[in-house]
Formats: sequence, C-alpha cells, structure tokens
Amino acid sequence: MNGADVIEIAQASIWVLIKVASPVMFVALIVGLSIALVQALTQVQEMTLTFVPKIMAIFLSLLMLLPFMGQTISDFMVLITERIIGLG
Repeated sequence: MNGADVIEIAQASIWVLIKVASPVMFVALIVGLSIALVQALTQVQEMTLTFVPKIMAIFLSLLMLLPFMGQTISDFMVLITERIIGLG
C-alpha cells in the first residue's frame, strides 16, 4: 500500500463521515435557530428551553436516518475489506 492509497482511503472515510453526520447536524441547526428566533421574538431568555426540542429532534432524525447511516457505513466497510483482501 503506497501513500496514494492511504490518502484515497482517508478521503473516502472523511466523505463517509460527512454523509453520515451532516443530516443530524443540519436538523440540530434548524431546530436551534428556530427556537432562538422564537425566543428573540417573545423575549423569553430561558437557556434550558433549547435543549429538550433539540434532543427530541436529533433523536427522531437518528431514528429516521439510521438505515441510511448503516448502509453508508456498511458500504464503506465492504470497500475497506476488499482493499485489505486485495493487498494479501
């Protein structure tokens, strides 16, 4: 395995990380911004108000996106396993 192969695998792993983590982070961002907007409009400055809706939204998005995440990680693992087998 040369340096180009290592860089290619590292790049693929970073893309898998971005594909898996981005949807959940996007949901958390949207929920956080919408709650912050509501707090700014109603002048309610309660710090703990953002946690429960954000946690629930993240939990629900994880439940809905779990098949996609599992398939993406599984495909990447198959790719890595094939590369390892190809070395031997």
